[in-house]
Amino acid sequence: MTDQLTGTGALLRLALRRDRVMMPVWTLLTTFLVVSMPGSLGSVYATAAERARAAASMNANSSLRALYGPVFDDSLGALTAWRGGVYAAALAAVMSLVLVVRHTREEEETGRQEFLSAAMVGRRAPLTAALLAALVADAAVALLVAGGLAGQGAPGALALGLAVAGTGMLFACTAAIAAQLTESARAAKGITAAVLGAAFVLKAAGDAGTEGGRSALTWASLLGWVENVRAFAAERWWVLLLFAAAVTVQAGAAYALAGRRDLGMSFLPSRSGPAEGRLGTAGALALRLQRGSVLGWSAGFLIAGVVFGGMADGAADLVGDNDRTREIIERMGGQGGPGALTDAFLATMAGLFGMVAALYAVSAVLRLSGEESGQRAEPLLANAVGRLRWAGGHLAVAFGGSALILLLAGLGLGLGHGRELGAAIGATLAQLPAVWLIGALAALLYGAAPQYAAAAWAVAGGVLALGWIGPALNLPQAVLNLSPFAHLPRLPGAQALDWAPPAVLTAVAVALTVAGLGALRRRDMIA
Repeated sequence: MTDQLTGTGALLRLALRRDRVMMPVWTLLTTFLVVSMPGSLGSVYATAAERARAAASMNANSSLRALYGPVFDDSLGALTAWRGGVYAAALAAVMSLVLVVRHTREEEETGRQEFLSAAMVGRRAPLTAALLAALVADAAVALLVAGGLAGQGAPGALALGLAVAGTGMLFACTAAIAAQLTESARAAKGITAAVLGAAFVLKAAGDAGTEGGRSALTWASLLGWVENVRAFAAERWWVLLLFAAAVTVQAGAAYALAGRRDLGMSFLPSRSGPAEGRLGTAGALALRLQRGSVLGWSAGFLIAGVVFGGMADGAADLVGDNDRTREIIERMGGQGGPGALTDAFLATMAGLFGMVAALYAVSAVLRLSGEESGQRAEPLLANAVGRLRWAGGHLAVAFGGSALILLLAGLGLGLGHGRELGAAIGATLAQLPAVWLIGALAALLYGAAPQYAAAAWAVAGGVLALGWIGPALNLPQAVLNLSPFAHLPRLPGAQALDWAPPAVLTAVAVALTVAGLGALRRRDMIA
C-alpha cells in the first residue's frame, strides 16, 4: 500500500501551486459570505425582541424554511448559521468537487497523468493528493469561519466551521468516486453537482413540510446535516460524526475503485460510436456535445423558477413592516407602488437567475478550451472546418442556451406565482445582455490568452457575490455598479424603462466576441 502512495507529496505541492489563486479566492469568498452576516443581520434586527419576532415568523413560513431552513435560536450567531450556513457549505462543496476532479480525472483525460505516472508515482497517489488539496482548502474555511464568528460564541463558531468544511470533504469524496466511474471530467463534475442539487431539493422539501429540521428528508440530505448541527443553539456535536463516517466510507470506496481500473479507463465507459443522426455542421456537433448540459440547466432553472415563484407572496408577508429588510430587497430589485415588495422579490430572483446563468455561459464558452486542450479540436480543424465555424458553433450554443434557460426560469416564476407569464419571462430575459457580456469576456480570454481563460470563472463568481451579498452589506452604489447586472431594468415593477444600458451591454458583448474570434484566428493552437 505504501508503494501505491509514492509521490503523493510532490503531487500535492504541484496541485497547491496550480491552484494558488483559485483556492485562496474561493476560500475567502466562502468565509466572507458567513462572517459578514452578523453585521448585516444586526442592522436589520437591532434588538433581541426584533430577532425573536423574526425567528418566529421565519419558522412559521414554509417558503422561507424551504429556502434557508429553520431558525433554532434568536441570537445573531444562530441567525447567521440559518442565513448563510447551508449556502457556505454548498460553496465549499463546489470548490472541493472542482479541485478533486481537476487533479484526478481531468489529468487523465488530457494525458498529463500518463506522463507523471511514468515516474515514481503510485497508483493511488493522484487521488490522495487531490483529496489532501481539498482538505487543505476546507480546513482553511473551517479555521477562518471559526475565527471570524468567535465573537458570537466560540463553540457555535467552531461547530459551524466544521460543518461547512465537513460538507466540502463529503463532496470531495463524492467527486472522487465520480472520477472513477466516468471517462470525462465534465461528466464527473456533472454527477457530483447533481448529487449536490438533489441534496438541496431533499433539504428544501423536508424543511418545508416539517419544522425544526426533523424530517426524514432533511436527514437524508447531506446539506440537511449542516443545519442539524445547530450551531449557536445547543450544538449537536454528534452530527459531526456523521460527516466523518460518510467521508470515511466514500473515500474508501474511491480508493477501492481506483485500485481496480487502468489509467484513463472507467467503470462507465463512453458510448461507442457512430453517433446517431446526421452532424452536417460544426454547430450541430457543438449542440450534440453540449446538449446534456443544456437540458440539465434548463430543467434546473424551470424547477427553481416554480419554487421561487411560489415563495414570492410568503417573502412579502415575512418582511411586513421591517424597513431595513424592505430596503435591502427593494435595493436588489424593487420599485415603489402597490405590490412593490412582491415585485421586488421577483425582480431579485430574476437577477439571481441571470447571475447564475452567467456561470452556464462561461462553462459553455470554455468548452472550446477543453476541446482544444484535449486535442479533440485538431482532427476537425485539419479538415474543411475553419476555426471561426468551429468556435462559432460553441458560442451559438452558449448564447442561445443562456436565452433558453432564462426563458424557462421566467416561465417557472410565472407558473409558481400565478401571475402573467409575459411579465415574468420578460424579467428573466432582461438579464441576457449582462449574461452575454460575461460569456463574451470568456470568449475573448480564450481567443487571446487561453492560459488565462479560467479567469472568466472568477469574474462570473465575483459578479454573483457582488449582486447577492452587496446590497445586504449596504455597499456603495459605485461598487455595485461594477456588475453589469446593476445597469439592467428591474422587472417586473419598473415604472420607467431605459433600454439604453441593455443596448450598450449587448454592443459591448458583440465587440468582445468579435475580438475573441479574431484573436483565435491569429494565434497558434495548443500542440
